Order: sequence, then structure tokens, then C-alpha cells
Amino acid sequence: MGNTVIKATSADIKKMMDHYQRYLSEKVPPGGVFAAKTPSCAITAYKSGKVLFQGKDGETEAAKWGDASLSQSKPKTDKRPSGSHLPTNFASMSVIGSDEVGTGDFFGPITVVAAYVKKEDIELLKELGVQDSKNLKDDKIIEIAKQLVKFVPYSLLTLHNPKYNKMQGSGMSQGKLKALLHNQAIQHVLDKIAPEKPEAILIDQFAKEEIYYNYLKTQRNIVRENVYFSTKGESVHLAVAAASMIARYAFVKHFEQLSEKAGFTLPKGAGAQVDQAAARLINRKGADCLPEFVKLHFANTEKAMKLAKRG
Repeated sequence: MGNTVIKATSADIKKMMDHYQRYLSEKVPPGGVFAAKTPSCAITAYKSGKVLFQGKDGETEAAKWGDASLSQSKPKTDKRPSGSHLPTNFASMSVIGSDEVGTGDFFGPITVVAAYVKKEDIELLKELGVQDSKNLKDDKIIEIAKQLVKFVPYSLLTLHNPKYNKMQGSGMSQGKLKALLHNQAIQHVLDKIAPEKPEAILIDQFAKEEIYYNYLKTQRNIVRENVYFSTKGESVHLAVAAASMIARYAFVKHFEQLSEKAGFTLPKGAGAQVDQAAARLINRKGADCLPEFVKLHFANTEKAMKLAKRG
């Protein structure tokens, strides 16, 4: 399904809204003015003045509003970061991006997501506000992620605390666990979109390439074709940013469920506040409950145990 984007004035958008009155949808995406769906085209107008036409008659429908403003959504030329191994115009390619959330949090699971963003959907993701999730608060991330999961092919893998602790306790490093999850999530997305193939795959880098593949050496299916690694992957391609947002959305939901089990709101991160919260949990439920809630190998475990003894 192709996309056509035009730039319109607020007056034109008002005319469009009146024109598509009988097709209007109650659900309007973040940053949107209206959304409508005809039998052969979906139209979404944004506060930025951009109007997106999707579907087999998208170009024809867009042309009704003036050829002068019509612009097919084409990849913008962009330059590679200095010294980067990434292909030219990477940000405008159809890419599977993968990222993880929760690795630095004492409480809660690790969530890993791979997401496929087609080049024709990049403009839509920008309008939805997709960006580095670290720049947004959780409520905004959830709002955007709920839109993303409706049309972006993705795979979500969640490694809950009990299994994490078991695997880590058997000698598996967190780096290896992440590599296994990323590789599996990417393979799932490749299976979902087959026979279509992405132009590239971008992993938000947490280990050097050779170390990543060394972690996977015992695996049968290792994704290697057109795979790239980059730190700050969210700023390199929106596929990684989308994956990060969906992963954060899932992490927050699981975190809320853990808080319900604990009987109080658990803090995120790995600072002094989590030591106090874990100590409170120990005093309420006993130390045996910890494997369900925390990553046991963190230094916070020992600190929490000491605090709990003090009462």
C-alpha cells in the first residue's frame, strides 16, 4: 500500500474534513486533525498541515486537492554519519529495527522488540511522533505505541524475572541473553513479512558485532544478511525508535502488573530508591519472593537484604 503526502492549509483541511464527513473515524491519531476511511483510501490530516492518503486510490484522491501541492512521499537524501559503515540514505530505507528495554532496571523483565518500517510509512511515523523513547514520558510513548502496533509488523519477546534469573544463574551473561532475544525477534519479523525482505536490519548496538555473533554461535538460525549495528539506533532509523517505543509500552504494562503483585508502586531504575522498595518487599513477602520481581545478580539485592534486616 503506497502513501501520498500533500501539504495543505488549515482552510483546505477544513474543506477536506467537510468533504469526507460521512467517512470520518472517531479515532484520530496523536497530532491529527481528522481521520477518514473511504472504500479505497484512508485519509489522515495532521496539525502540521500534512495530509496522508493511503490505499490503492491514494494518489488519485490526493490529486483532487490540487496538483501543485501534491508530492509523492519519496526518500529524502541523507548523509551517513562520519565514519559510519551504514549505506547512504539509510534513514530512508525499509528497515527492521530492534531494541530492548529493562536491562538496567532492577525490578521488571527485559522486553525486546523488532519492528519493520517500510520506507513509504516513514512519513506517517514522523507524524505520529515516533522518536527516541528516552525523550518522551511513558504516557506519551504508550499513546504512540498503541497506534504503531496496529500497522507495523513487529515481534515482542519478554524475558520475565524467574526465567532471566535461572538463565543468568546458569552462567549466561546479560549480553548473551540480549543477543538471543534480538536474533529471535528479528527472525520472527522476517517470517511475518515473507516473502518480502527488508533492505536492511539495524540492531541498537549493545556489543561489538563479532561479540554479538559469538554469543549466537550455538544457534541454528542466525540472521546475518544485511544486518547493521549502531549505537543510538533510534536516531539512525525510525524502525529502531518504533521498536523501542513498543518495547517500552510492553515493559511499562508488565511493570504495573508487578506493582500490583507487590502491593505498592515499584520504582524503575537501579538507584537507592529500588533498594528501599526491595527491602520493603522482603519484609512484606519474604526474601523468597525476590526472583519473581528482580534481577538477582544486581548489587541492589545485597543492599536490599541489609536494609530489610535493619527493619
